[in-house]
Amino acid sequence: MSTPSAAPTPRRARPAMRISSAAAMAVLTAVSAAACSTSSPASSSSKTGGGTPDGASGRTIRVVAAENFWGSIAAQLGGGHVQVASIIANPDTDPHDYEPTAADARTVAGARYAIVNGVGYDAWADKLLAANPAAGRAVLKVGDLVGVKPGGNPHRWYAPDDVHQVIEKITEDYKKADPADAAYFDQWKKDFETKDLATYNKLITDIKSTYHGTPVGASESIVSPLADGLGLKMLTPRTFLDAMSEGTDPTAKDKAAIDDQIKNKQIKVYVYNTQNSTPDVQAQVKEAKDAGIPVAAVTETLTPADATFQQWQTAQLQGIEQALAKATGR
Repeated sequence: MSTPSAAPTPRRARPAMRISSAAAMAVLTAVSAAACSTSSPASSSSKTGGGTPDGASGRTIRVVAAENFWGSIAAQLGGGHVQVASIIANPDTDPHDYEPTAADARTVAGARYAIVNGVGYDAWADKLLAANPAAGRAVLKVGDLVGVKPGGNPHRWYAPDDVHQVIEKITEDYKKADPADAAYFDQWKKDFETKDLATYNKLITDIKSTYHGTPVGASESIVSPLADGLGLKMLTPRTFLDAMSEGTDPTAKDKAAIDDQIKNKQIKVYVYNTQNSTPDVQAQVKEAKDAGIPVAAVTETLTPADATFQQWQTAQLQGIEQALAKATGR
């Protein structure tokens, strides 16, 4: 299993989610052409050695994922029976304020199955789907599946339990779209969960059992679902985490509270998103290091872009585990 490379240059602090009128016009203009387009999605992938087994139908489900972390999972669950295109695939692209292109509209138009995150994270994807309704196309909205309402934390790919719910649902939907190959999809799901995710699952279990209740700090709300899944205690004020995720200015009160937590070593580890490293976050990282508090890094999307979901997440979990071990001596 390869280890993702160093994180890319930090993105600017994100503004509120938007889709420009120009981009919207480009999308709508592309829809009529996309409806009759025969071009295939921009990319496809399957596990090494995957393919169509003897006796299978050989059908291919065209899938579009708004973000590549869901796209990676979708590709690995479908093997040679799916062709998956992810719209957000560049680590330097901020999914919150992405502006779709005409090419994105064509990709969506040709998809039989769509996966969007929801919870206000990728409203632009809803616009793309609404601009080109297609009979028979199934849509998975992750937030709805896992029961997170608008205003909740949208970063569900960092919640291990939610990831497994998504795996179940994608497999179920593949079997509905291609009943003749239900056994094929069941086998790929089993292999993915027991083999491909083995290290990911073990790290989560080990961290939870060894470091349960350990207090940590973070740069933004992307870390919160993971901290919950690992049984860690998040001390950073939620208002600060949300402000950083939404690209708004944190309050002086919150910044002072975090400074106090670091100064007095109330947190054992500080975890930050390198793709949204603002001056406030950079200052906290420096303060933590100066105080002897181990720092671990995460990113919002697959890094590098060609990593699998499990390669990416495993490398980050290993970093967090190492930081916790250093901080606690366990």
